[in-house]
Amino acid sequence: MGVFAHPDDESLLAGGVLAQYAAAGARTAVVTATWTAESRRAPELAAALHILGAGTPRLLGYADARNPASAPDGAVRLIDAPLDEAVGRLVSHIRAFRPDIVVGHDALGQLTGHPDHRRTHQITLLAVEAAGLAHLYPEAGAPWQPSALYAATHPESGVGRLGTLLERVGKSVLAVPDAYVTTTVDIGPSAGVKWSAILAHQGEVARERTLPGILAGLPEAERDEIISTESFTRLTPGPVAGEPHRLLA
Repeated sequence: MGVFAHPDDESLLAGGVLAQYAAAGARTAVVTATWTAESRRAPELAAALHILGAGTPRLLGYADARNPASAPDGAVRLIDAPLDEAVGRLVSHIRAFRPDIVVGHDALGQLTGHPDHRRTHQITLLAVEAAGLAHLYPEAGAPWQPSALYAATHPESGVGRLGTLLERVGKSVLAVPDAYVTTTVDIGPSAGVKWSAILAHQGEVARERTLPGILAGLPEAERDEIISTESFTRLTPGPVAGEPHRLLA
């Protein structure tokens, strides 16, 4: 299960992994924290998830921090929502879908540090642990503990050309030390599916300063090189065996 802030984050950050797992017969799903069902990006999200084999949209129902159009129904912004409420909504999705693996944002909020990305990371950390504890959010269904939580991220050594492209349009570039990356996946065989899913977010592709728009303006070979690797940090939830009588670093 992917948990991401905005429509298109799922395709950009983990589209290849989602497509690979779906092609192998695994159940996959995506929860999107912002942009509500009435917004213009909801149909684009549905199209992208269909391409990736990730089912239908699962929405937390909050507004984007920077775009009032994300919630035509007047929903509160994700960054303004009570933390306990947002965690409970995500716990409901986790318990309903019962994923073994959850993939979300990193603590930096990916390359540009968007506040929605960072808030979604915080909510996901709390919800993955809470989902396995029966006394927390009992109204959200029977407890379920995912086996692994991964944060999609970008190592400093791997930003390369992408960093230059983002800086050119005035965006910050935030990356983690290479040692933070525990898993690097070559999604080359699924790059075509990933790119098709990114293109499904037509509104973002049409904008010059968004990552989909930037990628759409590149030669195919250069674009494929950028999107064909996905990096993650494993953040395993739940208790881990250790020294029973001492705290160890």
